Amino acid sequence: MLLNVIERGPENPTEAPHLPPIALLHGMFGRARNLGFVQRRLATTRRTLALDLRNHGESPHGPVTYQAMADDVLETLQHHNALPAMILGHSMGGKTAMMLALTHPTQVHSLVVVDIAPAQGGFTRMDIPAGLENLEFPPTLDLAGANALLRPLIPNESVRQLMIQNMRLGDHPGWQIGLHDIMAGLPAIMGWPDLPENCVYNGPTLFIRGEISPYIQPRNYPVMRRLFPHHTLETISGAGHWVHADAPRRFAELVEEFSKL
Repeated sequence: MLLNVIERGPENPTEAPHLPPIALLHGMFGRARNLGFVQRRLATTRRTLALDLRNHGESPHGPVTYQAMADDVLETLQHHNALPAMILGHSMGGKTAMMLALTHPTQVHSLVVVDIAPAQGGFTRMDIPAGLENLEFPPTLDLAGANALLRPLIPNESVRQLMIQNMRLGDHPGWQIGLHDIMAGLPAIMGWPDLPENCVYNGPTLFIRGEISPYIQPRNYPVMRRLFPHHTLETISGAGHWVHADAPRRFAELVEEFSKL
């Protein structure tokens, strides 16, 4: 499956001519532009490609597994002649990035995994408001109307804005995302597949966790060491799961520093 791509840079290609492209993968209910701040910074010297994962943004819809999503990313980057690449993924995108590195290690120059471990974790069914799949849309819908429509289901302003970006507004409104496929694939999204014992990514790997996020815990360290023996772990003080939004400058600094390896 070829995915929608937002490509930027390099604005100053002579500053890092030997370094690989950087691909950025968003989390569940996100889209490529959610990582726009760090993409713009990286694009000053590097070729960057932010992808809408399947069922998200402008990309096609289909059944969800991490192998399928990793294969989508591989096919798309091959299509754009952007391999091997440094792969950065947040949450669901982080699990997709890990799966790509573990199954196609020669195509992944280096890996950044943002606030997720190779284990059970991430969104759960309880994080997703009941009624989203069966939401009744009016004949026409603007931004204010979308806010009013979702407010009873999603009181949290930031979460509501995240979901509004997945709506098709105007005449004949509805969900732009593959919500049915996402909901059907939740067990796979929340989980992590069993992998062969010899499945290892030996390339440089950076895990970035938010200090107040629950998704990377000491219990995850053994499997992180086994699958990614050359990884380092950085914690961003005061940040939650949305690390790139909570501490964008510190997040970008860590990624920029790592990307020069």
